[in-house]
Amino acid sequence: MTELARGHRTQAERREQTRTALLDATIDCLVEIGYARTSMQEICARARVSKGAAQHHFATKAELMATAVEHLTTKLSTQLASSVDELPEGVSGVAASIDLLWKGYSGTLSTAVTELWVAARTDPELKAAIRPVDRALGGTALEHVSQTAGELPKERAETLFWLTVNLTRGLALDAELGGDPKRRRRLLEEWKRIAVQLYSDGTG
Repeated sequence: MTELARGHRTQAERREQTRTALLDATIDCLVEIGYARTSMQEICARARVSKGAAQHHFATKAELMATAVEHLTTKLSTQLASSVDELPEGVSGVAASIDLLWKGYSGTLSTAVTELWVAARTDPELKAAIRPVDRALGGTALEHVSQTAGELPKERAETLFWLTVNLTRGLALDAELGGDPKRRRRLLEEWKRIAVQLYSDGTG
C-alpha cells in the first residue's frame, strides 16, 4: 500500500511539473513574442512537452492562456500579501501601498495581461476565460491593501484603490509603448501626493 501511494504521489508530481512548465512557457511567450505569434507548438517546444500531453491538461488555447495569467497572479498575490504585512497603517502607508500596486500591475504581469486583453477584444472565448482571472486579481489586491486603510471609510478606500489600479495600468501601457520614464515617475509621485490628501480628507 505504501509503495502504491508513493507511486501515485510521484505521478501527481510529474503532472504538476508538466502543468507548471506549460504555464511558465505561456507567460514567456506572451512577454517575448506576443499573443499573435504564440502557438501551442511554440509553447510545447519551450516547455519540452508534447502537444498531446498539453491537450491533456488544457482543452483549449484560451483556457491555457487564462490559467497562465492566473498562475502568475497567484505568485504576485502571495508576494503582495507578505509585502502588505510590512506596510504601516493609515496615511503613512498610502504612498507605500501605491508603490506596491505599481510594482504588481507593471512588469511581466502587465505585459502578459495587455497582450491577452487586446486579443480578447475580438475573441469571445478568450474574453470569457480571462475576465474572472482579472476580477479575482483585483479583489485579492483590494482585500490586502485595505488592511492599511486604517479609519478610512470602505467606499473611499475602494475608490482610491481602483483609481490607483487604473492609473498604474495606464502607466504600464505607456511603458510598453516606450513612453518617457521620467514622466511616469512624475505622474506616479503626483498621484501619491493627491492620494495622501484624499486619504487625509476622508479621515479628517
